[in-house]
Amino acid sequence: MLKTSIGKLRFAGICDGLSLLVLLFIAMPLKYGLGIPEAVRIVGTIHGGIFAAYILCILYVTLKVRWNLIWSVLAAAAAFVPFANFFLDRKLVQLEQRYEP
Repeated sequence: MLKTSIGKLRFAGICDGLSLLVLLFIAMPLKYGLGIPEAVRIVGTIHGGIFAAYILCILYVTLKVRWNLIWSVLAAAAAFVPFANFFLDRKLVQLEQRYEP
């Protein structure tokens, strides 16, 4: 997966998707249900770093592969919707085979 630029984007997207799910479904309930605000602070900071790396990967792939700007926008939008990165990953597998055989 990490041998191609799109593969690296796929990895970053999966990490971003997982960190978003941990933030939404574990850290947020800990904060608002059990009164542990540190959970959101810690997980939110980690998620923010992963998100920044994911956006940089999107820019890198856009420039290296020279793919359509729509894919870049869709990839960035997927970072804000729970589970969307996992659906995008399926499409990126196809794009990886087309652009970087």
